[in-house]
Amino acid sequence: MSRPAPSPRPGILQIEQYVPGESELAADEVPIKLSSNETPLGPSPKAIAAFRQAAAELERYPDGNCTALRSAIAGRYGLNSDRIVCGAGSDEILSLLAQAYLGPGDEAIFTEHGFLLYRIIILANGAAPVVAPETNLRADVGQILSRVTPQTRIVFIANPNNPTGTYISIDEVRALRAKLPNDVLLVLDAAYAEYVRHNDYEAGIELVATTNNTVMTRTFSKIHGLAGVRLGWAYCPPEVADVLNRIRGPFNVSVAAIAAGVAAIEDQAHEAAAITHTEQWLGWVSAELEKLGLKVTPSAANFALIHFPDDPNKNAAAADDFLKSRRIIVRRVGAYGLPNALRITIGIEADNRAVVSALAEFLGGPAT
Repeated sequence: MSRPAPSPRPGILQIEQYVPGESELAADEVPIKLSSNETPLGPSPKAIAAFRQAAAELERYPDGNCTALRSAIAGRYGLNSDRIVCGAGSDEILSLLAQAYLGPGDEAIFTEHGFLLYRIIILANGAAPVVAPETNLRADVGQILSRVTPQTRIVFIANPNNPTGTYISIDEVRALRAKLPNDVLLVLDAAYAEYVRHNDYEAGIELVATTNNTVMTRTFSKIHGLAGVRLGWAYCPPEVADVLNRIRGPFNVSVAAIAAGVAAIEDQAHEAAAITHTEQWLGWVSAELEKLGLKVTPSAANFALIHFPDDPNKNAAAADDFLKSRRIIVRRVGAYGLPNALRITIGIEADNRAVVSALAEFLGGPAT
């Protein structure tokens, strides 16, 4: 005899589970992993040392206010530490924002090829996701504004965007903010901000400082190489920071993450080395792949989006299978609406040369 079972709230069963980039191949094969936008230089040695030292205090609860970490971030960027909220990755901060400001009957907007997490957290809170088309794989302010309704509560913008690597200028962001209703929260997800080398870009600190309806989120997972400890932060208007601090877990950031984060944010030399490496090799990889006849979307981040021919023997799926046969793991992006493209993280020199060489072999080999 069947019995009724607990039912999840509306929207939950519409969620397609997020699938991260692959990281393993067959047993005993050591892969060249270029699937998750991790920094090839790893974390700062100072962050590693701080993490190890924290192991001596694992019986202690962390500082629930992340005082040392907020102070280090504030000192680095010239911010008010009271307006900084830390979390277990920027994913947690984004989820808390959705939890705080979305509910049944509400809508939230993100762009056509935006980060998959936005749809997940919108649906998880009973709200309706609204997708704004992009133009040339870039967020389009006009398209976003055309989809704003009285039910709109949040607009999520990944800038630069993952997986395209494209960005919009600070003037475009300002224009978007100015034309959005005052009760709509603009969330600027700046996970890749440190990599951008363009004069017309800003991560969003100024807008947060001068408006009461803009939030900027950042992560330690990319440039700082701390993806494994889960650490992120947001710069918020005071009222938003107060809301997030009311609903976040009281000890949501671990002792080790706080220690590693403080050391990482203070090691500007290591950060600069990672930026220099990425800028050099992103340019090289993009140029070499274009020589092979592949289209590469110009990227402001630490990865490249590569587009393949429609030929079933030379398309993205075939290329991905071939790369795996050479122990190289990259990221398929069909779930982002880009079924014939692959996202390739910039790695160490040997890995960058290996993926270019493998794709040259793939494109030059006989059709099967």
